[in-house]
Amino acid sequence: MSRDLIAAALNCAARGWHVFPITPRGKYPLRGFTAWEQHATTNPDVIARFWERRPCNIGVACGPSRLVVVDLDLPKPGEHPPADAAERGLTTGEDVFRHLCERHGQPYPADTFTVTTRRDGRHLYFTAPPGVTLGNTSGEKGNGLGRLIDTRGRGGYVVGPGSFVSLPDGTGTYTITNPTPPAPLPAWLASLLATPPTTAAPPASTRPRLADLDHARLSRYGRAALTGEVERVAGAPVGGRNRALNLAAWKLGKLIARGVLPRELVEHALTDAAEAANAHGDPNSPREIAAVIAAGLTAGMRT
Repeated sequence: MSRDLIAAALNCAARGWHVFPITPRGKYPLRGFTAWEQHATTNPDVIARFWERRPCNIGVACGPSRLVVVDLDLPKPGEHPPADAAERGLTTGEDVFRHLCERHGQPYPADTFTVTTRRDGRHLYFTAPPGVTLGNTSGEKGNGLGRLIDTRGRGGYVVGPGSFVSLPDGTGTYTITNPTPPAPLPAWLASLLATPPTTAAPPASTRPRLADLDHARLSRYGRAALTGEVERVAGAPVGGRNRALNLAAWKLGKLIARGVLPRELVEHALTDAAEAANAHGDPNSPREIAAVIAAGLTAGMRT
């Protein structure tokens, strides 16, 4: 399995895609890689050395790779489509996407790099349109494409081909089913996904990053506490993210009050972790993330 994962990671890098390690048999960033978009690399030597030490799954960072990936999912166990969708036979993300194509008078864009996911969904890989920055969407929210359809662009990642994931809702390997190079994202899809320009946030690279810290500046206890809480927040499931984030901020707030951790580092590390969790759909807004962190830290520092 280890050699297979190394080969799969190197194959992604050879295509020009920036990769980073995600948890073995899982789909969340590995501890220490909350700033995964900055850590992701195409360097074959770095990739081979890391994956030889630990057989991790593969994350493909879409932004640096200039990719937009359309994720066509299946309903979760026990989840049923709305009555009107069921009547029209729109039960999977692929059904919904094909219907969207028909509504816009466009062909289904099958001639592009395609990965079949562990639950028999589809990842359709496209090259991002030049001069346009597309982020992430989830289902029907905002400018999303529809139920059971997510998209990943800048600030998002997908589980790369060759990865094996075993979670309660499904187990299996992410398998290449169409190896053709990614086609350019169709213009009509780019138009649907485009959002009005907003004030740019400070570049993530200006934040203090956990993995780049001088180890001597934190005690072993402080570093372990921070990395543990960050990992839990990054891996929090949809529906439990705010609770995980608030609890982590409360715990770390107590350590800030004791002088074990600096507040600025904690705030930025938790923000990066919450943004990593967002990459799996149903994202929390930056304002909501900041509010949850502030409330948790304040409560923890008062304890």
